[in-house]
Amino acid sequence: MITNISLVTLYVSDQDDAKKFYCDVMGFVEGTDVTMGEGFRWVTVKHPSQPELEVTLMLPGPPLNEDMADAVRRSLAAGTMGGFGLTTDDCRGDYERLTQQGVVFVQEPQERPYGVEAVMRDNSGNWLVLVEPRAFTPSDFG
Repeated sequence: MITNISLVTLYVSDQDDAKKFYCDVMGFVEGTDVTMGEGFRWVTVKHPSQPELEVTLMLPGPPLNEDMADAVRRSLAAGTMGGFGLTTDDCRGDYERLTQQGVVFVQEPQERPYGVEAVMRDNSGNWLVLVEPRAFTPSDFG
């Protein structure tokens, strides 16, 4: 029986820079950092309150074919690559703290039916959504 999601992949432009960003700025901790055959490097980070879920910081390349890897690199460079969502208990406070650390936000905190949301970019160009959730019903979107 499948019990949980344990690994997600996030494409990055530089593994060292991405690891520093997620650990030093976002408060994640290092998971794994090993070099395997043919120079392939496996780098993961995880949030300390959710250690069972690791985020692989992956360079665009194999197993992607070269056309797809190129598309991912272009999307990262343009700042249009999708990332993931992060739950927060203080979206406005995190926005202020992260902005002071140089994080670029493409959307300041905004009230939404499901909570307060802000959208930022990591240092590779991935979009990350910060959400301070609140209870909602489908009619709240009316």
